[in-house]
Amino acid sequence: MSDLSSSNRLRRRPGASPPCGPLVLLILDGVGIGRGDAYDAVAAAHTPNLDRLHREFPHRELRAHGVAVGLPSDGDMGNSEVGHNILGAGRIFDQGAKRVDSALSVGELWQTPAWKEVVGAAARGGTVHFIGLLSDGNVHSNIDHLVALLSRATKDGVRRVRIHVLFDGRDVPDRTAETYVARLDQAIETVRTAGVDCAIASGGGRMTTTMDRYGADWSMVERGWKAHVLGQATPARTPGEAIERSRARKPGLSDQLIDSFTIVDDEGAPVGPVEDGDAVLVFNFRGDRVIEICQAFTDPDFTAFDRQRVPQLTFVGMTLYDGDLRLPDLYLVHPEKVADTVSQLLAEAEVPQFACAETQKFGHVTYFWNGNRSQRFGPLETYVEIPSDDVPFDERPWMKSAETADTVITAIEGGDFPFIRANFAGGDMVGHTANFASTVLAVEAIDLAIGRIDAAVRERSGCLVITADHGNADDKVERSKAGEPLVDQAGEPIWRTAHSLNPVDFVVADHDARGITMRDDLPAAGLANVAATILNLLGFEAPAFYEPSLVHVP
Repeated sequence: MSDLSSSNRLRRRPGASPPCGPLVLLILDGVGIGRGDAYDAVAAAHTPNLDRLHREFPHRELRAHGVAVGLPSDGDMGNSEVGHNILGAGRIFDQGAKRVDSALSVGELWQTPAWKEVVGAAARGGTVHFIGLLSDGNVHSNIDHLVALLSRATKDGVRRVRIHVLFDGRDVPDRTAETYVARLDQAIETVRTAGVDCAIASGGGRMTTTMDRYGADWSMVERGWKAHVLGQATPARTPGEAIERSRARKPGLSDQLIDSFTIVDDEGAPVGPVEDGDAVLVFNFRGDRVIEICQAFTDPDFTAFDRQRVPQLTFVGMTLYDGDLRLPDLYLVHPEKVADTVSQLLAEAEVPQFACAETQKFGHVTYFWNGNRSQRFGPLETYVEIPSDDVPFDERPWMKSAETADTVITAIEGGDFPFIRANFAGGDMVGHTANFASTVLAVEAIDLAIGRIDAAVRERSGCLVITADHGNADDKVERSKAGEPLVDQAGEPIWRTAHSLNPVDFVVADHDARGITMRDDLPAAGLANVAATILNLLGFEAPAFYEPSLVHVP
């Protein structure tokens, strides 16, 4: 992406002025626009504040999935990382799955130093280990990428492979772990016929094993370390046995909550612990939920838990997971470099900014919003992280909505920040639990927070903008291809844990009464249009390479 030159950095719009008070952007994570049926937790929730804002101010729908956010097809669900990337960048660029697909299609992965290091470790007698989410949700990973890695490893002479699988249940229909194991077993059988010693060695659900993020629960990573590296998780002869055992403990257990396990042989010995001289390749392409396991493998000063032993090995990621930390050193697919995000441009224009969210979404309004950059754009950016509760989200569905509102209101009342952004996590994190009643409560807690924030913005003649990064809470049932709700043998709904393909809301409540109206000539607008809108509302012209603004500002 080309940088702006010094001659065309942000300029004030002729005759335009910013609102008297701050512009406050609220991102309601996972709160989309659903069908309004019995499975739409947003529609079922009591939301008097959102309803009032809809009656009083201009609003519209935005696309938040598929090609509108840089994903391969319109069958691909949006997600929080992609959504915040595009919201902050102001234009569409290729995201994780699409970047990997492209690199595979032209074969550039196999020419990278990282892949050559993997093959070299195998040539010296090491085992190649693949760790990642066994899914085709195209949010964190794709099983097709793993199959391609297995095939190429075989072609390049790798002779011993172990696979450490993490079950999804969120980005794909739940309780389908066995289906993905069966697909992987077919690929394993293919490489075995070519003379490769290949097997599944360990695993667990994504919310019990390995895939923690933002330091919220390091015990998940420790369980993964014990399963994958030490071979000390609960023993099982097959992944199917491990799945069945977990579901026997709690019937109907979600795939994401399957207990950590280690596959053992007839003598009870683990079939594939990670040893000195091996290579480990994490095949997830999204960074947030694998950064911590990367640190466990590569950080010599690691203290989050006792690793017991640390193998000396080659460590490779599918992509660069954190550009500022340079994590990992070796990776297969170079990430898109996102320059000139809206916050970078505002920082260069010396506009103070404030960002806050609870732990589960803190990286989204900072790192992902800023174009995959961990560092602030100078001293005029202020970040506040509100620690998330370490409990199942459906047990406290209000999460930190009240505390997030408190933090935003304090920033508004301080008068130091013309631009404030915040994320409310409940619609997404509680929505992933598939607990419908709790998801309704999560949305209602967010609406209470919106009412309090709106009052503070109104008091200062500011501008409140509300949107979301993708849908989730708006559709909580699995559906047939025709869109009909699916039920189990007992006639009960099959509750959905994944995101939806629904559009999201966009509301502009300008309490400075500037006569702002919504444009009607952008029927296919999406999240990429929000950044230019923010700049216009703040009184600036948007860069020409941004997607156009959604509003007319007199």
